[in-house]
Amino acid sequence: MSRTNGRSKRHEKSINLALQGGGSHGAFTWGVLDRMFEEDRLWIEGVSGTSAGAMNAVVATQGMYDGGAAGARQALEDFWRAVSVAGQASPIQRTAFEKIMGSWSLDLNPGYAMMDMMSRMASPYDLNPIGLNPLRDVVEDFIDFDKVANCSDMGLYISATNVETGRARVFHREEVTLDVVMASACLPSMFKAVEIDGTPYWDGGFMGNPVLFPFIDHSPSSDIVIVQINPLLRPGTPRRARDIQNRVNEITFNASLLRDLRTIDLIHRLIEDGALSDNEYRRMNMHMIDGCGDMLALDASSKMNSEWAFLIHMRDLGREHADRWLAANFDKIEKESTLNLREFFDDFGAPHGGNAVELKSRKD
Repeated sequence: MSRTNGRSKRHEKSINLALQGGGSHGAFTWGVLDRMFEEDRLWIEGVSGTSAGAMNAVVATQGMYDGGAAGARQALEDFWRAVSVAGQASPIQRTAFEKIMGSWSLDLNPGYAMMDMMSRMASPYDLNPIGLNPLRDVVEDFIDFDKVANCSDMGLYISATNVETGRARVFHREEVTLDVVMASACLPSMFKAVEIDGTPYWDGGFMGNPVLFPFIDHSPSSDIVIVQINPLLRPGTPRRARDIQNRVNEITFNASLLRDLRTIDLIHRLIEDGALSDNEYRRMNMHMIDGCGDMLALDASSKMNSEWAFLIHMRDLGREHADRWLAANFDKIEKESTLNLREFFDDFGAPHGGNAVELKSRKD
């Protein structure tokens, strides 16, 4: 049964978790969650997720309903194992040469090369008119959305992109369905848009990867930990067509996050300058667990690698990064940001204006 008592005396701190998408690289986020739910001193008030991050978030929520933090950890392991088992039927696997070389890439697989080429030449409405998606079957078999809707211990926010307006739509826990999860992970080059109440949606990463503002409006915790798996910085100029497309996707799927962080920094500056009242606008402590140093060594094709050995490798990296972050920063939670936005934006240009209304807290 769902635990409705919420944060107990043993939980010294509380945070919100914002989870990026990234295919099989989302197993890194599994590792982060596994370590966070293991930490008895920490309470997870809410989770937002996009694409693979949305799946992690929904699975963890169901696990919380069934068995608290331990249930969330077990559910995540069971889900990723189910993903791996389903992937064994795929013709897109590492070649013998890639295995010998210790590469997690699928680049040399003829099926991957063909799929990559066809996705650039034809629409999924032509190539996959009946909308086959093995991952949908895994999610449908694994998730009980009634349990998700009734898990009162944790806020849940899943984002998808409205194809017609280009705006992010955030679905709250009670609204989350199989279609919502699949819409959040719908890459338009691979799958037909997912329609929800007559509105078509694509991958949430275009406009919210991940979304942050629901925590500002709805969570009692003022700390947001972003789990970053899409590299912001990638040295050098890509020259191969695949590498160029991969970098374009990284830039595209990080753009909304950079926008939201700039807006948060602007609000903090205006509060400090006295231009905005901190009674009306809310200051958030921002944190980031950044796995991108490890992701730089992986090419885009590895996002489709569902081998159990690879998923375990990514999980272990996530646990390692989360463990280091907790050791260095636990005492700062609920006191200060560990992500210095002023220094952060030195690498991306000076922060510019955003929509202050997004950060205005709703005090009920």
